[in-house]
Amino acid sequence: MIRFILLQNRQGKTRLAKYYVPLEDSEKHKVEYDVHRLVVNRDPKFTNFVEFRTHKVIYRRYAGLFFSMCVDITDNELAYLECIHLFVEILDHFFSNVCELDLVFNFHKVYLILDEFILAGELQETSKRAIIERMGELEKLE
Repeated sequence: MIRFILLQNRQGKTRLAKYYVPLEDSEKHKVEYDVHRLVVNRDPKFTNFVEFRTHKVIYRRYAGLFFSMCVDITDNELAYLECIHLFVEILDHFFSNVCELDLVFNFHKVYLILDEFILAGELQETSKRAIIERMGELEKLE
């Protein structure tokens, strides 16, 4: 199960945070700080999987953003690494060459995409085409 998803820039500003387990606000800020410190300072030669408390953080860097997922210790790391890549591909297609500002100014659309993709901490839809078609339908309603 996915515990949380974070998108953070190199300076540590959280651009997207979605928690699938209940946490207090103070705990969320501590988690965001700890995860950022963990992934930014890691040597690029190391794997993109790191133990975090009693879970695992799987992360990937795209340009200036770190996409991090915290999952159960027994979950498949490569599946979630692929999940992060698919999420970035969907964002890239939807915003046509996505950048950090797209995420900041269209955060509600990013959360919609994430909700089409992941539901209650579990992967809901793995088809890029299906998610993009659904987002197109929602765009027509606006």
